[in-house]
Amino acid sequence: MEIDKVGIDLGKSVFHLAGLSVTGETVVRKKFSRLQLLRFMANLRVRVIGMEACGGAHFLGRALREQGHDVRLMPAQYVKPYVKTNKNDYIDAEAIAEAVDRPRMRYVPIKSEEQLDMQSLHRVRERWVKGRTALVNQIRGLLLERGVTIRKGRRHAEAALPMLIEDAENNLSGPLRLLLTQLMSELRRLECQITEIDATISSGADEQEACKRLMTIPGIGPLTATAIVSAIGNGAEFPKARSFSAWLGLVPGEYSTGGKQKLLGISKRGNGYLRKLLVHGARAILQRRQKQSSGLGAWLEQLVARAHPNIATIALANKMARMAWALLIRGETYRPPLLTQQVVVV
Repeated sequence: MEIDKVGIDLGKSVFHLAGLSVTGETVVRKKFSRLQLLRFMANLRVRVIGMEACGGAHFLGRALREQGHDVRLMPAQYVKPYVKTNKNDYIDAEAIAEAVDRPRMRYVPIKSEEQLDMQSLHRVRERWVKGRTALVNQIRGLLLERGVTIRKGRRHAEAALPMLIEDAENNLSGPLRLLLTQLMSELRRLECQITEIDATISSGADEQEACKRLMTIPGIGPLTATAIVSAIGNGAEFPKARSFSAWLGLVPGEYSTGGKQKLLGISKRGNGYLRKLLVHGARAILQRRQKQSSGLGAWLEQLVARAHPNIATIALANKMARMAWALLIRGETYRPPLLTQQVVVV
């Protein structure tokens, strides 16, 4: 019987495949290694191939597209409702094949090599930044046990450590001084690594036209611009700006029933790292709202006058996300709103 669509359950080295006929019956069940799977699919022609968007999915998706297949990636939570009875790898593959051509299914765009490279830089940088923060907190904790207090903030720790190590009157033991010296060297190494990766990201932003246009938006710099482009490309997967904001979790959650609408706080769904960058950018703009264009500045003043600062920050981050999507999808450059024009929330 002819195979109409295929679902592939991905693993690290073992892949389970299920092929369904036009009537929805399972006609093929096979287990492959990665190389065996690519060889098998090279000689097979099907209407569509489905996979969950997980580790290794983008590489395999590109490889199968190069063979001429229509490959679609789906979020795992949208596939789960199609899993029937007990769970195993073949049942998962059948559920993926069942879900792949549903009319209202949402898909994840397959990322290019350049997008994955930039995303890798961001993920490594985030781990280094968290490690640096943890290191500074550990140094402050060790010194607090010896009666030495350092103010919050990485800069204060960097400035105080050399003097504390050299000060012979603070009663720090020799082993602790040696440990602090090693921790200071580790902190400086992390600083150097983060500075280098920041320079690489900034250089990548300057080479991409889409990032240059995004950086014209107030509050969006090289980090946020490259994170947006590496996450969504040109934004074509989202039908409108609000869909992008909802994907980022910057819109209210909803729990409505019986015709009564109940809105909650922001949903915090989707890409938490990108949402954090937008919120940080929005907070910086709010602190300098007097220096913005007349239209944006007036909108921010009205917003701050009637809303809590945290709510105003999220509202501005939401606005920034929608403007970013609009610039990507239309290929335009940000035009600051003037006071004489009507200030419209995109």
